[in-house]
Amino acid sequence: MSLRLNFSSNDSCEIQDGGLSPFLPISYIIICCFGFLSNTISVFIFFIRRQADSSMTVYLRHLTLADSLLVLSLPLRIYYHDKQGPYFLCKVVGVFFYINMYASISFLSLISLDRYLKIVKPVWVFRIQKVLWSRIASGITWAVLFLITALFFVSNEQKDPCDKICFHFHNKGLLAGSINLTAVAFFGAFFLLFIIFYVKIALKLRNVEMGKGDPNAQNRKKNLVLKTFLVPVIFALCFLPYHLVRVPYVLAQMNVIKELESKQMLHIWNENTLLLSALNSCLDPIIYYFLSSTYRKTILCAIQGKFKTVYDLNRRRISINRSITEI
Repeated sequence: MSLRLNFSSNDSCEIQDGGLSPFLPISYIIICCFGFLSNTISVFIFFIRRQADSSMTVYLRHLTLADSLLVLSLPLRIYYHDKQGPYFLCKVVGVFFYINMYASISFLSLISLDRYLKIVKPVWVFRIQKVLWSRIASGITWAVLFLITALFFVSNEQKDPCDKICFHFHNKGLLAGSINLTAVAFFGAFFLLFIIFYVKIALKLRNVEMGKGDPNAQNRKKNLVLKTFLVPVIFALCFLPYHLVRVPYVLAQMNVIKELESKQMLHIWNENTLLLSALNSCLDPIIYYFLSSTYRKTILCAIQGKFKTVYDLNRRRISINRSITEI
C-alpha cells in the first residue's frame, strides 16, 4: 500500500500521522485513565502508608513516582497531538515524558539487580542492598537523567515545518542525535544485564526445594517463577520494541536515512512502540502486586471492603523477609 504524503506546500510537514491520528490520542487517553487510577493507589501505599524500609521499597517508590509523573504528562501530549503548540511547552512536556520513561527503565533495572543479589547470593549483603545506598542510587539516577535531558534545550531551531508540530518527527543535529543513540546503547547494556540476571536466577530457582512430599510444592514453585519473571517480561514487552526502532528512527531524524517513505514508515513504527513504552505505567502496578505483600494485602482488603483492616495495616510494620520474591 503506497503512503500518501503531503507535497503541496513547503510550509507543510511531509511526515504524516495517517491512521495514527485517531488511534494514538484514544490509546493515550485509555493509558492516562488507567495509569492515573493505578498509580494514585500505588502512591497511597508506598508514600502515605508506613512500612519497613528496604532497598526494594525504595526502588518501588521511585518507580511509582516516575510512572505517576509520566501519566501526568499525557493530557498535554493528547491535547497537542499533531498540532502546532507553544514550542517551549511542547519541548518541556516531551523531555519530561522521556525523563520518566528512562527513570522507569533504570528503577526496573535496579529492582532486577536487587532480586538477583537476594536470590542468587542470599548469604552476601552488598552495599547497594542497604537502604541508604539504594536512596543514593535513586538520587543519582534522577540527577543524571535531568542533567542529560537538559542538553536538549541547548538548540531551539525550527528549520523544518515538522519541527513546529508537537511530539512529531523532528530533525536532530549531531548533539541531540548522539544523546539519543547513547540512550539506546545504555538500554542495550541494561537489557543484557537483565538476561544475565534472570538466566542465573532461573538456574538458582531450578534447584530450589519447596518441601519434599508436599503436594502443593510444585504449585508454589510455579508461583515463585511467575513472580520472579514478571519484571523481565513487562520490561521486554514495553521497552524492547521501542529501542529496536529507535536507531534507524534517529538516523532518519539526523538525515542519514534520507528517503521520505523510509522516514514516514519509521515515524509510524516509532509512535506505535512509544505507545507501548507508555503502557508500562499501567503494567508496573502488576509488579507491585506480586513483589510487595503490603501492596497485595492493601488491594485485597480494599476489594473486599475491609477498610478497617487497611487502616490497621497502615499502622503495622511488616517483615521484609517474608519471601525471596517479596519485599
